Amino acid sequence: MKSVIARTGALSAVFACALLASCQSPAPTPPTATATAPPPPPSAPPAPPPVALSTSVVQAAAAYTAYVKQASALTPAFTDGESIQASLRTSEAYEPKSLARDTVAYAAVIALQEPSFVQGVRAYAVDPAQRAEIVSKIAADPAYAASFPGAEAAANLIAAKLGADGDAIAKAGYAIKESAYSIQHQKWSTEFVKDRDGRLAMAKQISSVAGTAPAEDGQAMMQAAVSGQGLGVAAPAPAVTPLKAPYTTGVNRGLAIAALAVLGAAGDANQAQIEPLMDENVGAPCLSLAKLNLFQCLAVSKPHYEDVFCLGQHALMDTGECVSKTAGATPANFTPAPKPAEAEKPSRHGRHGKHAASAHHKKQS
Repeated sequence: MKSVIARTGALSAVFACALLASCQSPAPTPPTATATAPPPPPSAPPAPPPVALSTSVVQAAAAYTAYVKQASALTPAFTDGESIQASLRTSEAYEPKSLARDTVAYAAVIALQEPSFVQGVRAYAVDPAQRAEIVSKIAADPAYAASFPGAEAAANLIAAKLGADGDAIAKAGYAIKESAYSIQHQKWSTEFVKDRDGRLAMAKQISSVAGTAPAEDGQAMMQAAVSGQGLGVAAPAPAVTPLKAPYTTGVNRGLAIAALAVLGAAGDANQAQIEPLMDENVGAPCLSLAKLNLFQCLAVSKPHYEDVFCLGQHALMDTGECVSKTAGATPANFTPAPKPAEAEKPSRHGRHGKHAASAHHKKQS
């Protein structure tokens, strides 16, 4: 009897264990060798290249600002012949073609200060194929850069800044030119310039050397170019008539170099392609003519006060006008129109009056 009960208990235990096992979840099936991982998340679009402007262009732009600063700071506070000659040497310190190229380089840095232009170009800088195509188009026709969004704002920023610079130089020149008449009351000013031939030779030698700038000026200019700020340029006043395309060669080429910089194609490695873009056809011939007139003026000038006239009119006023014209800006007119009653009066200074000073170039040395 006991053996029957034992067997029955054993069977019950076996049955319970089987029932319990049937209620448990089956073990997960391990992944097979053919299972694939989920796809990676979509990648972000490639970033456009950083702004890149060659050291040569930056140094040229710094040389431009250095000349403008020095020339526009000249005053008619002359006390002797040497003070006149010192101001002449400062005003003469540029080679015409080089200053014109420096002006274009500075125009490029100005354009990089206009956010709408930088953003307008950057929109085309993401796709490498499109970027290469645009670089090629600008190289073939620099005026193509004027078609980018924001180009008109950048062109007007260039015209406003270069126009202001030109006016500052011309204003200093006008004050000096006017002093050529009042200075004649001082006896020393009527004495003849010593070593007139040497003075003219020095003017020609100084005018054959390209301008330079301190290293720290170049560093500040590079920072302004790549950051798009720090140059201190301001948009033209609302009352000023906006500059419209077509722009001057200087403005177009400034825009072109700036656009290439945004596209990452104007760095030191691209200098060979950038170099021709710095040439233009308005400022260079204008500045060459200003220098020619200065040399002719100095060649016939004898008393010190006539050198003052040459300095004010040709070294400064003519130069300032050329800078403004490079950007298509209208040069300021500092010469007031003579009153009808005064136009008939003879000069009370005799041969040393205004007419003598303004007509000195007709004399023979």
